[in-house]
Amino acid sequence: MHSTSTFELSQAAEANFPTEYGQFRIYGFEGRSHRAGKTHLEEAVVLTMGDLSGPPPLLRIHSQCLTGDVFHSLRCDCRAQLEIALEEIGREGRGLIIYEHQEGRGIGLMNKLRAYELQDHGADTVEANEQLGFESDLRKYHLPGAILTHFGIPSVRLLSNNPAKVKALEVAGITVTERIPCIAVAHDSRKAYLETKREKMGHLLG
Repeated sequence: MHSTSTFELSQAAEANFPTEYGQFRIYGFEGRSHRAGKTHLEEAVVLTMGDLSGPPPLLRIHSQCLTGDVFHSLRCDCRAQLEIALEEIGREGRGLIIYEHQEGRGIGLMNKLRAYELQDHGADTVEANEQLGFESDLRKYHLPGAILTHFGIPSVRLLSNNPAKVKALEVAGITVTERIPCIAVAHDSRKAYLETKREKMGHLLG
C-alpha cells in the first residue's frame, strides 16, 4: 500500500513594507504537508514589489541565514545574495523574494553552528554536514512553487546560482525563462566555502 501526501498553503498575513530598496508588500505563508498520518509545517515570508502580472518577474528564493543576514557573517555569501536580489528588484520596480525558514541548508541553527566548529578544524561545508549525520543539503522547495501558483505567476526570472532551485520550480510547473547569476564578492574568509559549493554542490559561480 502506497502512502499518499497532500500539501495545503494558507496566507497568514499581509502588510505594507517600506525598505531602503523601495516599497514592498510583506506576506506570511504557511504550508502544511500531510504524510503517513503526520502534519509537517513550513513557513515563508514573501516580499513583493510592483505588478507581478505580465512578463516573468524577478524571483529570489532565499533560505534563512541568521549568521549572514543578521550578523553580516563573511563565512558565507547569503547576505550578499539577498542584498543583490533586493537591489535588482528595487531597480526594476517589480519582483519578489521568497524567504524560507531553512537555516543551514535545512539542518537548523544549532547544527549549523556545530558545522562551523567542524569547519574550524578542517572540514569543508559539505564534509561538516556529513560528519553531523546529514546530507550536504536538506532543503526542499515545495513551498515556493505553491506560493507562485497562489500569486498566479506561471514563469519567473530566477536570481540564483543553484541549479537545484531551477529544477524544483520546473517540477512544480513554474517556467524559469532565465537564470540570473547572483554572485557575491569572494572575500578571503569565504573563498573556500564558495569553491566547495561550486565543486561539490554544482553551484554555478563562474
